[in-house]
Amino acid sequence: MNDWPEGRHGDNRGDRYGRGSANAQPESARVMRQVRRGQAAPPGPGGYGPGPSAPQYGGGVPPQPSYVNGGDDGAYGNGYDSGYNTGQVYGSPGGGGHGGGPGDYDRGPRPAPNWRRRIKWTAITLVTVLVVTSVATYFWADSKLNREVDLSKVIDRPEQGDGTNYLIVGSDSRAGMSAEEKKKLHTGSAEGKRTDSMMILHTGGNGDTLISLPRDSDVEIPTFVGSESGKTYQGTGRHVKLNAAYAEDGPELLVRTVEFNTGLRIDHYVEIGFAGFANIVDAVGGVEIDIPKGGMKDTKSGADFPAGKQTLNGEQSLAFVRTRYALKGSDLDRTKNQQKFLNALANQVATPGTILNPFKLYPTMGAGLDSLVVDKDMGLYDLGKMFWAMKGVNGGDGTSMNMPISGSANGNLVWDKAKVKQLVEELKNDEKVTVSGE
Repeated sequence: MNDWPEGRHGDNRGDRYGRGSANAQPESARVMRQVRRGQAAPPGPGGYGPGPSAPQYGGGVPPQPSYVNGGDDGAYGNGYDSGYNTGQVYGSPGGGGHGGGPGDYDRGPRPAPNWRRRIKWTAITLVTVLVVTSVATYFWADSKLNREVDLSKVIDRPEQGDGTNYLIVGSDSRAGMSAEEKKKLHTGSAEGKRTDSMMILHTGGNGDTLISLPRDSDVEIPTFVGSESGKTYQGTGRHVKLNAAYAEDGPELLVRTVEFNTGLRIDHYVEIGFAGFANIVDAVGGVEIDIPKGGMKDTKSGADFPAGKQTLNGEQSLAFVRTRYALKGSDLDRTKNQQKFLNALANQVATPGTILNPFKLYPTMGAGLDSLVVDKDMGLYDLGKMFWAMKGVNGGDGTSMNMPISGSANGNLVWDKAKVKQLVEELKNDEKVTVSGE
């Protein structure tokens, strides 16, 4: 057995209760001491241990704490008895215990919110969301590009010049269109694909230039390799309208013909069909066009517009850019209308109402990308660069013109060879264009 503490302070029971005592006797009944209320004596230096005068256990039974006047030799420090007898079981109201006084829960005013930290984390969250959304949009848009044109099949190409040259084609492809859509858009039901519009866009350090190539331009079909057959077809000096090259063997022969007749290397090819064009216009909510005095009416294209400003939907826009029989200058005037419309469309697409509105932006991008056919080396960066250059040119920040024409032969428009040569040299060297076209 362990040493038992004695009943009274300083009283040693000797051998009666010592360890291994042969004279051990049963302990008599103890009397519960009366606890007096009062202020507790300060604890001993040992906190909960005995004071410095307490003897070691080996020499006898240590002195016991005094309960008189709430006194304490260190066994129950911090005024435990005083707190118990005043009803504060775990400590006094203002003390360091866990008592139930109201002061225990009075933690003072709440600190002011750290707005700088909140703004910082809000900004970080917004930037993260923006980056993730941008990356996801990029890969989504990139996956929708139809990279079908292989410019490596084009032979005998001119040398690479400065800047970048895009051949932009509006085709009359009716692929995927129902009979009802063909009737509604006045496209007819001709088989195959033809080009209703062709443009060269040059981007460089000395201003961008957009050159319309009339579809009735007189050109020579050179030697070429068939895009599907891989067979070489020798040139015979045969002259046709420019859009016939596209009808004969598609985009690759069109690029080959343009390069052969101009001497300008084409870096990228972009094509959009009837349905895609109309869908883009509808996706942005229509395009505002100012129809000149006298209005415009053409039964073949379906155009029927009074004079003045008006918003054209997809069907009406397609009729506007295809109209030529109602125009005095026929194909030359049509190319001017096409450039005019592209300017209005680009400005509409680039408005905050479209770019910042996902309910407009994604349908517009989807409609455009689904209907675009590009070359295998075309990326979204190249496509974006082309779009902004077109917007700038049509907005007055560059040069917009037709290919210089000197006259006509057999119903075809003949290019002015001297002016075309000068124009091509300026484009190759990325110089400011000084040549003008009708």
